[in-house]
Amino acid sequence: MNVGFDRAVLAGFRGREERAFAARTRRSAALGLRAAAHLPGSVPMAWMAGLYPTVPLYAAEGAGSRFRDVDGNDYLDFNVGDLSMCAGFGPPAVVRAVSRQVAAGAHFLLPTEDAIWVAEELARRVGVPFWQMTLSATGANTEVLRLARLATGRERLVVFGGHYHGHLDEALVRLVDGALEPDGEGLPRSARAQTRVLPFNDLAALEAELAGGEVALVLTEPALTNCNVVLPEEGFLAGVRALTRRHGALLGLDEAHTFQFAHGGLTRAWELETDFVVLGKGLGTGISFGFYGMTAPLGELHARYLARDGGPRGLAVGGTTYASAVAVAAARAALEELLRPEDYVRIGALGQNLADGLEAHFARHALPWRAFRLGPRSGYCLEPALPVNGAEAARSLDAELIDLRRIYMANRGIWDAVQSAGPQVSLVHEAADIARYLTVAGEFLGELTGRG
Repeated sequence: MNVGFDRAVLAGFRGREERAFAARTRRSAALGLRAAAHLPGSVPMAWMAGLYPTVPLYAAEGAGSRFRDVDGNDYLDFNVGDLSMCAGFGPPAVVRAVSRQVAAGAHFLLPTEDAIWVAEELARRVGVPFWQMTLSATGANTEVLRLARLATGRERLVVFGGHYHGHLDEALVRLVDGALEPDGEGLPRSARAQTRVLPFNDLAALEAELAGGEVALVLTEPALTNCNVVLPEEGFLAGVRALTRRHGALLGLDEAHTFQFAHGGLTRAWELETDFVVLGKGLGTGISFGFYGMTAPLGELHARYLARDGGPRGLAVGGTTYASAVAVAAARAALEELLRPEDYVRIGALGQNLADGLEAHFARHALPWRAFRLGPRSGYCLEPALPVNGAEAARSLDAELIDLRRIYMANRGIWDAVQSAGPQVSLVHEAADIARYLTVAGEFLGELTGRG
């Protein structure tokens, strides 16, 4: 891959930026040393260390599109909690709803009327009629797979290379030199026994797999978003729908990310037909919850296999804190007051400006690159052509370059995206925020290429 710059330049100013970061985050470093006695990696959840190239940064507070660390440094946030904070920090509608519901009772292990409103709205907005709630998209995908197995009498799962569908064992697999491997340690060898990983945008490969009659579920994002962005080619998603129907498999669209990219998600925006839709990331509120929607026949099957204490064995779904009153209240606030059509139009336009600005920088610095673009998301494609599958997208996941860019931008008050994503416009970003990101990105590229 010709990335258009001298890689030795990275080492030339990586040390400078790391020293600057360490100097401005001494309080975080001290807390990390204290935490190491009881928190593996000095964090309460592994990703809080593993996703970032620096020592763990300890956050103190946030408001709108900015947060502050314990050293008093302010950051303009373009990571947005990997899409879990698209509503920004402290959105008033969510604060009001959650505060009111916590005071009235956070959870009853019983439904509240808000749950009906949310299900009715999701059915109207997305287009599938029946809904269930979990704690995350991982939980939702787990239950979707179990219901698909019940409905089809089959066990096999198909996903596409470059995927991420949460931490269920069956989806944590990857292709390495043509062989399936667990995508992490601690996973059972059996995790890959019933999973197949195929190339995105390859209908012939999918048809060959489905023809064997063993696939219960094809699970995919409408566009891949955990390897930067891979858009579907014309006719691909319609072809997937036709093939699953022809061969008796079910189709699940994982919109844990992409529901924040268009009103009603890409399922509605692109008029996609599907059996399941999965939502997650707390709809961008920062509250832990996810949803899955399903067609009427699947909803009826779900109800028919309801597990009852002392009764016959039912479908293996549910959890004690799923669909809590406070989570449902947060979901209603997000759908009713934040995720409106006009909000998506606004952030989509800002995302377009961000992508256009990045491509202008690439041209100015003679970099043969493209900007990823999908609604409010952009990013850095290190090649002249955008990818059509996960393997091609992986060539732009240059860890050395991405980590240096993120440290560089953090030192200048911008918190950039995790490696597998790109800068994301949130509901609370303004045009001035986009301009600030582009200014610092241009300075970085100038130093990288020596054309500052």
